[in-house]
Amino acid sequence: MTPRDPDGPLYLGWEYATPWPDPGPPPRRPVPPPRQPVSADWLAAQRREESLIDRPLRIVVAVALALALVLGACVAGGLLRVLVAAPTIAVLLLAAAAAGYAIWQGKRVLRDRIEDERQRAGRLRADQESRHFAGQAEHARLVSRWQRQRSAFETQKRWYGVPVPAGIDRVDVAGGTLSGWSALLTMVAAGRLATGGEVTVIDLSGGAVAADLVDLSIAAGGVDPAVWVLPRDLPRLDLAASLAPGELADVLALSVSVAEERSSARELAVDSAILDRVIGALDESGPISLGRLAAGLRALAQVGDPRADVTAGLITEREAAKIGAIYGQGATDRVVLERALGIEAQLGKLAEAGREPSARPRGRLRVIAVDQRASALSARLLGGFVITTLTHLVGRLPAGGGPASWRHTLIVLGAERLRDDVLDRLTDACETTRSGLVLAYRSVPPPVRQRIGRGNAAVAFMRLGNAEEAKAASEQIGAEHRFVISQLTETVGTSVTDTVGASYTSTVGDSASAASSTSDSSSTSDGSGYSQAGGAGVTPFGGGRSRSGQTGTSHGTSESVSLTEGISTSTAWGVTTSRATGDSDSLARSLQRSRELLVEPSELQRLPTTAMIVSYAAPGGRRVLLADANPAIGGLGVSTLTALNEISELAAADAGIPVNGVGGWPAAAPERAAAPESASAGPNLGPPPARPDWRRRRKLTRPSRRPGRSCRAAGR
Repeated sequence: MTPRDPDGPLYLGWEYATPWPDPGPPPRRPVPPPRQPVSADWLAAQRREESLIDRPLRIVVAVALALALVLGACVAGGLLRVLVAAPTIAVLLLAAAAAGYAIWQGKRVLRDRIEDERQRAGRLRADQESRHFAGQAEHARLVSRWQRQRSAFETQKRWYGVPVPAGIDRVDVAGGTLSGWSALLTMVAAGRLATGGEVTVIDLSGGAVAADLVDLSIAAGGVDPAVWVLPRDLPRLDLAASLAPGELADVLALSVSVAEERSSARELAVDSAILDRVIGALDESGPISLGRLAAGLRALAQVGDPRADVTAGLITEREAAKIGAIYGQGATDRVVLERALGIEAQLGKLAEAGREPSARPRGRLRVIAVDQRASALSARLLGGFVITTLTHLVGRLPAGGGPASWRHTLIVLGAERLRDDVLDRLTDACETTRSGLVLAYRSVPPPVRQRIGRGNAAVAFMRLGNAEEAKAASEQIGAEHRFVISQLTETVGTSVTDTVGASYTSTVGDSASAASSTSDSSSTSDGSGYSQAGGAGVTPFGGGRSRSGQTGTSHGTSESVSLTEGISTSTAWGVTTSRATGDSDSLARSLQRSRELLVEPSELQRLPTTAMIVSYAAPGGRRVLLADANPAIGGLGVSTLTALNEISELAAADAGIPVNGVGGWPAAAPERAAAPESASAGPNLGPPPARPDWRRRRKLTRPSRRPGRSCRAAGR
């Protein structure tokens, strides 16, 4: 992970993709054309044909010369007279000469024909060589492009950050296991803390989901977490210290109604009115703690001896008298007393809240968790009290008109345990003030199903074991989507299991653990301010009303490398990821192998632990993607926080590469059809060999020795 702007987007996980596809084997180099001399069979046939044509002429020459010799012998022997034999011998010699000339002319025509054939073969070879040279040049271009594509494929990033888009102010997480939530929480919170942001985690699941995040922040240094484990740390939880009397009455009335599972508006109004009047009867000389309020309710309900509370300093005799005179002795007394008794019975569990506020400075990571050993009634009351108080604190923020701010991120784990109206109030307050909110639901009952994705929210579906919930989720996502899931996601998902018996260690009580951090910073400032009813900084939104002004300069340095190393070495999924990619061979297999995943109920029921399907509305339509919430992926060299859809078209020197791939990356070029190779030839791959020297070429054109020779050939 790399440092970013504190006001930057919230990152949910990593998206696996290979935008630059595998270009395949290198292009096949062109096969040099075979040399094709004049066929010897053709030459033999031409000579044989010429011999057959010249045979009669040779006979004429032989016969004419023989007869001329016979006649000459006869003249010499005196058998014939010279005058009679001379004309005949002359005719015979002329006939022999004519036949011999015809034989010579045929030989010449044969030579010209053979020469023409050789010239035709030369022109064909020159054309083949020219095309071969062009093929070599094209092959060199293809090899150069293949090398660039291969280099880009081997060095490309394979994991891309999944940020929450601008305009989204809430993330609803449906389903998931405790280890999956732990990975998601660390992924979300570590990114915020690394950029200087603040995170408040409310863990109602009872599974100590944020334990790994707390241990990681302590091990990495730089962030001193504050952990309240309820009900043990109630005395040090000053969450309601900055609430006004009317707000405190509303918070407590709603918390009691949640604990008693009463949702009637009339009963809620009665409880709020009783609490408001009791708070008003208490002296304003001291802070209105929940212990004093519980003592006032006991005085109103006439439970026990009021002198014990007076002796303990919870209320004074004057306050007890004022409380007794709040309501008359009419017919409504029984109703008021019964409600006061019921409220006091519930608030007795919260009486210690804020009695011994923590003196530690405000931290950037705050975790308020309900102990898994707390009873169901206490867990419901504590969860309702914390959430309703936070709702009022968030509602104090000014309404925002711009994009949601994730600088102060509020994360609620186990939100399905909250009542519908409590949940609606929290989401409405965060949406009005544009505050970032993450709600994680372990199960998806019908009331939760109606609220998932409502408003400006992104939905992340993790593993859903229930068949009906998985079916409903697949219908909401859409069965037409297909995803590619990385082998690394499945490997880590099958190796990491939920930790049994995990628990939190409080950092605000006596058992606080010390942490050391290394940092270099300096600052100078001056200012003045005024604050009323301030708290100890439990929430990321501050407490009380204040006026202040401050000027100053500061600079500091922090390293996120330690955070990445801490994730890789001190968390279950980090260690598993490091083991899965421990050597180069397993790294290549884990990062490159993948399978296709269909959106079906059965697939959602067996999703890997850290896998999730994220769905949100985008300007071009609803976008659905598969992500991995494993934060240890950020320590791999093939990961980047840049979102996949932010990758623009390449502006590199390769302007000729077609950009048809995902996210504007070039697609693999189709292979050229290569000429068939002989069986004895090796694989015709790779760069071309050294180009042969064809500068010494035979002269391809030669003038004919005898024009009109074709006429004689045709005549024959």
